[in-house]
Amino acid sequence: MPDVGEGLTEAEILKWYVKPGDTVTDGQVVCEVETAKAAVELPIPFDGVVHELRFPEGETVDVGTVIIAVDTGEGDAGEAAAEAAAEPAAPPAPAAEPAQKRQPVLVGYGVAASSTKRRPRRQPAVPAQTPARQAVQGELNGHAPAPAAVAPVPAAAASFAPAEVRPLAKPPVRKLAKDLGVDLATVAPTGPQGTITREDVQRAVVPAAAPAAPAQLPAAARAVPAPTAPAAAAGALETRVPIKGVRKATAAAMVASAFTAPHVTEFVTFDITRTMRLVQELKTDPAFAGLKVSPLLLVAKALLVAVRRNPEINAAWDEANQEIVHKGYVNLGIAAATPRGLIVPNIKDAQAKTLPELASALGDLVATAREGRTSPADMQGGTVTITNVGVFGVDTGTPILNPGESAILAFGAVKEMPWVHKGKVKPRQVTTLALSFDHRLVDGELGSRFLADVAAVLEYPKRLITWA
Repeated sequence: MPDVGEGLTEAEILKWYVKPGDTVTDGQVVCEVETAKAAVELPIPFDGVVHELRFPEGETVDVGTVIIAVDTGEGDAGEAAAEAAAEPAAPPAPAAEPAQKRQPVLVGYGVAASSTKRRPRRQPAVPAQTPARQAVQGELNGHAPAPAAVAPVPAAAASFAPAEVRPLAKPPVRKLAKDLGVDLATVAPTGPQGTITREDVQRAVVPAAAPAAPAQLPAAARAVPAPTAPAAAAGALETRVPIKGVRKATAAAMVASAFTAPHVTEFVTFDITRTMRLVQELKTDPAFAGLKVSPLLLVAKALLVAVRRNPEINAAWDEANQEIVHKGYVNLGIAAATPRGLIVPNIKDAQAKTLPELASALGDLVATAREGRTSPADMQGGTVTITNVGVFGVDTGTPILNPGESAILAFGAVKEMPWVHKGKVKPRQVTTLALSFDHRLVDGELGSRFLADVAAVLEYPKRLITWA
C-alpha cells in the first residue's frame, strides 16, 4: 500500500479490478482505495499475472503493507506462493544457500529477492492442514500424533498453535460478537476469503444454528454455551459503522481546529435581489455558454474582491515558527458533501481567474467531488473557504475553520422576505452570511470590515467592477 497523499498512514481497499490469474500490464489500474482525504485508483507498475490478493474489499491496510502479489515470469511463482503462505517462524537457512529465488512482485515496490523479510500474514479462520497443523490438531482431539509429522518442524508447529489462529472479522463484527457473548472461533464464516460477517454472528446466537465442525475447534471453544435470545434482540437494534477514511480525517481536523484556533463568528443579513437578477442575466450570456452560473459563483467572486481589499485576512498561523504567514494568492476552498463525507477541495490561484474561468473551475471541482474522484493534492493548501449551507434551506450557521486557514464564510438560504427598499416595505430576496475567523490572526475590526465588503458587493454587484 503506497502513500498516495502526504504522510497518510492507512487506506481502505474499496474495490479490486483484478483477481488471481488475471494478466495485468504496466499502468493498468488494479484497485481503488480510500485514504483519509480521497478515493484513489492504484496502477500496477509492471506486466505479469496476478498471483494473490492479500486483503478483501473493505479492509483497512497500513501504508507499506503488501496488498497484491504478481508473477512477472522471472521467478518460481509456485515456490514463492508457498513461502508467502508460511508463518514467519521458519527454520534457519543452511550455511550454503542455493541461488536466490525471486518472489512475486509487489505493487509499488518493484522486484524483491526472497531473502527480504516478509510481514506476517493474517491467518484464515480454518487453517490449512499441513503436517504440522495436523499434528497439533490431533493432540486437541485426543489422538497421539505420529512422531514423523512433528519432528521435522518443531518451530513451525509452535507457530501454528490454535491460540494464534485469529478468525477474520472486522472491528464492528468483533464488537457485536463480544456484546452477544459469541466466541468467533465457533462461528462458521460466509464472507469473502473466510471473513466472519455480522449475519454469521447473529446466526451463532441461536442454539439451533449450525456451529463450525467440532474437529476444527479447540475443546474450550466447543464448551462455550450459546448466549440467550434477548441479547441478540438488543444487539439487532444498533448499527455500528467504523470511523475511518474521510469521516475519520474530518473529525480529527475539526476537533483540532475547534480547540486550537479561537473562533469568532459574525453575521450579516442583507438584500441580495440585484445579485439574483444578475445570475439570471449571466445564464444567457454567450461567455458562460456550457457553464453553470449560480449565486455561489458570485459569492465566490465577492469574497475574492473582499480579500483584495483586506489582504491581512488571507493568512495562516505558524505555531512551530511563531510566525504569521501572509499569502499573496487565494486557494479558494469549497465545502462539498459527498457520499464519503464532507471534503473541501480548493481552486488554486482563484484570485487570478476571470468570472467565466471561475465558473468553469467551480463546476469541475463540484462534479469531481460528487463522483468521489477528488485527489489529495486538490484538498491541500487552501487559504479561505466557503460553505454553502443555503442549499439545504438553512439560514446560517457557525462554521468551523479548516485547519491552517484563517476564515470560512457560510452562505445561507436566499428567501423572499418583506424588506425596506427605497423607503417602502417590499418583498425582496434576502440572505445571511456568517464569517468564522481565527481571532489570533483576525481581530474584530478586520473580520467585520471583510464581511461587510462581501455583503456590499453582493447587495450592489456593480462593485465587482468598481472595486476590482
